[in-house]
Amino acid sequence: MNNEKNNLSHSLGWIGAGRMGFAMAKRLLEAGGDVTVYNRTRAKAEPLESFGARIVDTPAELADRDVVFTMVSSADDLYSVVCGENGLLSGSGAPKLLIDCSSVSEEGSTRVREALRERGCEMLSAPVSGNAKVIKAGLLTIVASGPESAFAMAEPYLQAIGVGVTYVGKGELARMVKICHNVLLGVVTQSLAEITVLAEKGGVSRHALLDFINGSVMGSMFTRYKSPAFVNLDWTPTFTAPLLRKDMDLGLSAGEKLGVPLPVAAATREIVQQAIDAGETERDFGILLELQAEASGMKLTPENVDVDDGLS
Repeated sequence: MNNEKNNLSHSLGWIGAGRMGFAMAKRLLEAGGDVTVYNRTRAKAEPLESFGARIVDTPAELADRDVVFTMVSSADDLYSVVCGENGLLSGSGAPKLLIDCSSVSEEGSTRVREALRERGCEMLSAPVSGNAKVIKAGLLTIVASGPESAFAMAEPYLQAIGVGVTYVGKGELARMVKICHNVLLGVVTQSLAEITVLAEKGGVSRHALLDFINGSVMGSMFTRYKSPAFVNLDWTPTFTAPLLRKDMDLGLSAGEKLGVPLPVAAATREIVQQAIDAGETERDFGILLELQAEASGMKLTPENVDVDDGLS
């Protein structure tokens, strides 16, 4: 693929090459994008050089790029890489557009948006749904909000990264959508853990139950790609309990602010906290399955069954 064919004519910067950021930047490079990358730990970004990326040592070195993406862990991290020492705006220059794909609060995003606006740089909030395997399969979905002109400029790049891009309006509306999405993620995962343990304690194998669920009206892309982990107890991290707790807290805070009770979400948040208190901070949040089993007087073992994750 080439830039002209895909309308990827702007110079691009990328800040944050963790599991998600690395895979997303790689897709832009594979689509023919001209991408320069910064990551706090340089060594984690360096493999992108083999796909054509240039690696720099500070976000400030990306200020001459037309469009800069950010994919970081928190609102504080976002503010730091944009407005902090050696941040994107620490010199005299600024990009035309910043596209933030992180999951951060509306307040944190607005703070950065205002700082960028003062320097003549537009901002698009564009959080994503999926993990690194979903990105690799080309099935990532993206929700975006901000100025319509910013979305028009960003859309070709977002389409190169994912399969579906939804524009929901101006300001920080995309943040609300992503918060709601991740609250649902936590609730669905805990519910899936509960019914899986219930079925196994009743004599049904995990792979048989999930095969049925995935083929039913209750199945989804999520239940399918989580099934191999649930069946074989593979907790290689795609998303951790602390990150899920952060998003559950954002959702509960929004519910309190807007007067919307979220009792199921609140109960799930406490279960996620229990996982963290048990030391589960590095493994995948699907570990909720094993915690549910322990609470049910069971010890799970891998079933060692090949399960299609639906991403092939």
